Amino acid sequence: MTHTPKVVVIGGGTGLPVLLRGLKRHPIDISAIVTVADDGGSSGRLRDSLDIPPPGDIRNVLAALSEVEPLVEQMFQHRFETTNELSGHALGNLIIAALASITGDFVHAIQEMSRVLNVKGKVLPSANQSVILKAEMEDGTIVTGESAIPKAGKKIKRVFLKPDSIKALGETLRAIKEADLIVMGPGSLYTSILPNLLVPGIGEAVCKAEAKKMYICNIMTQAGETLDYSASDHVKALYDHLETPSIDYILVNKKQVPKEVQERYIEEQASPVHFDVDKLKSMGLEVIAEEILSYDNHLVRHNTEKVADIIYSYLKDSTN
Repeated sequence: MTHTPKVVVIGGGTGLPVLLRGLKRHPIDISAIVTVADDGGSSGRLRDSLDIPPPGDIRNVLAALSEVEPLVEQMFQHRFETTNELSGHALGNLIIAALASITGDFVHAIQEMSRVLNVKGKVLPSANQSVILKAEMEDGTIVTGESAIPKAGKKIKRVFLKPDSIKALGETLRAIKEADLIVMGPGSLYTSILPNLLVPGIGEAVCKAEAKKMYICNIMTQAGETLDYSASDHVKALYDHLETPSIDYILVNKKQVPKEVQERYIEEQASPVHFDVDKLKSMGLEVIAEEILSYDNHLVRHNTEKVADIIYSYLKDSTN
C-alpha cells in the first residue's frame, strides 16, 4: 500500500472495543466514532449531574486503543464497589468528567486522555453533547432512553434522536470523508450503531463517502431490539433509517453455535441470527461468511483477531 490506510469504525457498547483491540495490531489509521446516547449506570449518573455526554463507551474505546502498562489500563477501568456515592463509578469515567470540567470541553478532554493513555488512533464522540435516544414502537408508543428501549418488550419501528439541534463534529465528518473503509458494528443495532448514524450529517456522510462500507452482523439476536431478526432484517433497518442503500460488504459467522451455548441464551430470548445469504446477495451485498465465533465466559463473541484480519485484508484490497 502506498499510504497508511484509514479505517473508520462506528459503534458503541461492548462490541466496538472488542473489535478495536484486534484492529490496533495492524498498520492502519483508526478513527473510532462512538455513541453518546448511553443513559444508564455510571455514565448516566455523570451525564445527569454534570451535564456532559456519557463517558462510559468512550472510556472503553480509549482503553481498547491504549498502549500503556496493563496496570494503568486496569486502573483506568477500575469500578468502585462501595456503599457510598462512588459505588458503580468507573475511575476512567470520573477522570474524563474531571478533564471535561478542567478544559471546559468534552472533546478536548478525550484528546487529552488519548495522550495520557498513548491511544493508537482517534476517538471521536458522534456529537459534543448528550443526545436522547427515543424509539417509536410498532404499536405507536414512544419509549425514551437508550437503557429503557430494550426493556419495553415491544417491536421497534424506528429510533430517533433529541434534541433537534444536535451537530456532528467537523473532525468526525472529515474522518468519514477521508476513510478507505468504513466499518459499522458489531453491536446493538438500535442502541449502539444507529445513534451514531442518526446524528445530523454523519449518516449522510457515510452514504456519500467514496470508501467501501462493511457491516459486521451480530451473531446473536437481542431481545427488545432484534428478536427473530435475520441478517437481512438488520441491513433493512439500517437502510430504512439512512433512507438509502449504503453497504458493500456484510461479514457473517458461518460456524454453528453449539446447542448447549444456545440453551444458555433461551432465558434472555436470544438466538443465533439467521444468515439469509441469498436475500443479502439480492440486496446487492457481497457476503463474507467466515468462522468468527469465540466464547468469553460461555458468552458468544466475535473473534477479535479473526475479524480484524478480515477487515485488514479487505482494506488492503480496497486501497491497492
